[in-house]
Amino acid sequence: MVSFIKEGQRMANQNAVMPAETINMITVAAAVSAAQKPPVVPLMGGYVSLSKKKLLKNLEINGGNRLNSWVDSMRASSPTHPSLDQSSWILHHPSALEMFEQIIDASKGKQIVMFLDYDGTLSPIVEDPDRAFMSKKMRKTVRKLATCFPTAIVSGRCRDKVYNFVKLAELYYAGSHGMDIKGPEKASKYKKDSEAVLFQPASEFLPMIDEVYKLLVEKTKSTEGAKVEHNKFCLSVHFRCVDEKKWSELAQQVRSVLKEYPKLRLNQGRKVLEIRPTIKWDKGKALEFLLESLGFANCTDVFPVYIGDDRTDEDAFKMLRDRGQGFGILVSKFPKDTSASYSLQEPHEASYGFFGTVGRVEATPVRATLKKLM
Repeated sequence: MVSFIKEGQRMANQNAVMPAETINMITVAAAVSAAQKPPVVPLMGGYVSLSKKKLLKNLEINGGNRLNSWVDSMRASSPTHPSLDQSSWILHHPSALEMFEQIIDASKGKQIVMFLDYDGTLSPIVEDPDRAFMSKKMRKTVRKLATCFPTAIVSGRCRDKVYNFVKLAELYYAGSHGMDIKGPEKASKYKKDSEAVLFQPASEFLPMIDEVYKLLVEKTKSTEGAKVEHNKFCLSVHFRCVDEKKWSELAQQVRSVLKEYPKLRLNQGRKVLEIRPTIKWDKGKALEFLLESLGFANCTDVFPVYIGDDRTDEDAFKMLRDRGQGFGILVSKFPKDTSASYSLQEPHEASYGFFGTVGRVEATPVRATLKKLM
């Protein structure tokens, strides 16, 4: 346990992190026939647009950015229509279901480890974030998946809140974008000791987060539809239910609070402004920490898979790409700039399609049950 904490602290002191679809069957078939080998990192790098990448980079609260740049960033991180050519995009980010056999070929002889975002991956995106419930069928699927592989939920939500949504004690949970990590209480075949992994690299920021939460609730109460969510080590200002004409007003309210707190930074998500401590930690770092705690830090026979739908998941996708192990899967109806290698259109595809298919190749005893979920 102590070694895990030391490793986490070492990682937190490294370089700062600045940081779909209607499938065309003909295009996918061409991609499958053209790639008769295990999955590789797409050479095009996910069609990253440099101008948008700069726009969506962490906004400088006190850097004199004009308010309209905040609003432009809010629009860019919450697209309502495709901004990239779908047929070209799908060639470089094909459906994980269509490419499943190649994925399994690449993972043979290796330990698969599953990392899952929550909102938009295990549950649909809903207007009220407090009602983002996962279905009973989804819960059953994830439970079966966890019997086959070590499985973790990595979310921007508060860890306790995600646990209350998922209600599976056998999983690892990383809340607040990986700033609050805890493993199963009971020993498992992947973790022999009974002491839960627990890591909270941003504990010193808790009083500040509480203070800013109260200020944001008071400041934004005049903007209809705005909701401030306390996620323990970070805050989320949801604007999914805010009229777009009021986005500028909301951005000004948030900025007026954060300019007094230089130790906090702003990031963008899908219809949400994320406020986090300026520590060198994100979902990618959380994946590294979890792999370390599972004993896979320096293993060549591990195959991590991360499935997520939002910009905050890009840190995890990029970590896997840089690591050269496993891959990321983006859940999205539309083409997006991404470091993920594959795509799925909906949470439904992720659970009843990809999860179930992965489970079938691992354990014959659960094959019949998982087949029913597809």
